[in-house]
Amino acid sequence: MKRIFLDIEKCYKCKRCVAKCSYPGHSSNIMPVPMENKGIEKLLAKAAQYVICRRCEKPFCIEACPVEALEKNAQGILQRYSMRCISCKNCSVACPFGVIYPEILPYKTSQCDYCAGRADNKPPLCVETCTEGAIKYVDLEESKEKNIYFIGKNLAVHGIPWNPEAKVGEPTGEPR
Repeated sequence: MKRIFLDIEKCYKCKRCVAKCSYPGHSSNIMPVPMENKGIEKLLAKAAQYVICRRCEKPFCIEACPVEALEKNAQGILQRYSMRCISCKNCSVACPFGVIYPEILPYKTSQCDYCAGRADNKPPLCVETCTEGAIKYVDLEESKEKNIYFIGKNLAVHGIPWNPEAKVGEPTGEPR
């Protein structure tokens, strides 16, 4: 099955994301100007939460949030409630490891539906417009040896997970 493959390592090296999203933005009485949807921001935030986050025993990011928009789920994975988030970026500042990038906390809600049901097995627009090749639409297998992890059925992520037992300069190994 083909799925969107996000290479976090390549994505973070990009100075400015130019990937476009075909998921429509919207307008309302509150925001009459159509907003641009950047579904890639949602994918990057989800990838960071699942793969890179250190899953701190005492999460400073959660404590720093004034509106309780962050919490850990049963697996210890950080969850962000975008409808509560006011984009104050306190969590980004509070994270001692720099995992929560301020760029992925805009004061708007971008969504990604993985172009499921809309792509007709063709690459989504984000894949076609990512100039760094950080987003692909491929059929691949999950591989902890290659640091490729599945998040749900439509997203695969390449990222080096944190390993608390690894010494500086050593490979990180498997996620905890």
